[in-house]
Amino acid sequence: MDNLTFRYSILLMEGLQATNQSKSLAFSLLLIAYIFIMVSNIGILIQISLEKSLHQPMHILFCNLPLNDVLGTAILLPYLMRNILTDPSERFISYVECVMQAYFGHVYGTTCHTILMIMAFDRYVAICNPLRYPTIMTNNMVVKLSAGAWGIALVLVGILISLSVRLSHCRSFIPNHFCDNASLFKLSCESTAINNVYGLTFTVVLLTTSLGSVALTYLRIAIVCFKSKNKATNSKAIKTCSTHLTVYVIMMVSGFVTIFLHRFPELSEQRKLSSIMFHVIPPCLNPIIYGLQAKEIRQGLFKIIYKSKVNTM
Repeated sequence: MDNLTFRYSILLMEGLQATNQSKSLAFSLLLIAYIFIMVSNIGILIQISLEKSLHQPMHILFCNLPLNDVLGTAILLPYLMRNILTDPSERFISYVECVMQAYFGHVYGTTCHTILMIMAFDRYVAICNPLRYPTIMTNNMVVKLSAGAWGIALVLVGILISLSVRLSHCRSFIPNHFCDNASLFKLSCESTAINNVYGLTFTVVLLTTSLGSVALTYLRIAIVCFKSKNKATNSKAIKTCSTHLTVYVIMMVSGFVTIFLHRFPELSEQRKLSSIMFHVIPPCLNPIIYGLQAKEIRQGLFKIIYKSKVNTM
């Protein structure tokens, strides 16, 4: 019983099983991805905040996406890059750091869904109720949608992690490359039935709600476009929705690959790589696909580049 009530303050992380030859390459690729994600996403946030012409509901809601990408990247990549260059026997992490990493890591994954859901709602209103769009998508509504997207994630993930934190420990080794909820409750030898039930329910409800709402939104948009005879309006709707849908599909594929590989313990290294890709690919592609394809953001970016060139001449 003494072992069950003991709580380890320092944990050992397995990390990636990289060879000495591949460590430098892996570190370099992650560093390049980290710099690009931070610069591109923070750049878009600054541009939207400074350009008054971009202070529109669509762009303000979009700000949630790069903000979340910065959060998710900052939580994982610096720690992962440090561990790559650290001897496997010295990859320590404090329990408090592990809990924080797991919490914000799950907040990132959850908020990816909730943000894209509120962005889908914005597109639905803009295309299906264009005349009522200014009265529906007010500043108050934008704040409520953004607060709801973040609030739901913060609360539900808080419950998820709290159920794992309440457990006592009998282990101090984490067979993973970063801390997540499973890493926390697997440190315990107590029953984790409640954790498994809540975790499964949480995942199923999130994915069902996300897929269902986005699918229903695009079905309604498709019906409106099919009935409409205005080619210009339909073309604009397709362009706007294709951008959002591409971002959504990339996020879902990246997430489902990781979930699928959890079913095969012998593919643990492939699962680790896929989970890293979930934190790298969407944050890298989102600024390109969504930010640069938005006409106002693209024009503003070119204006900034042009001004910087003129000033250096």
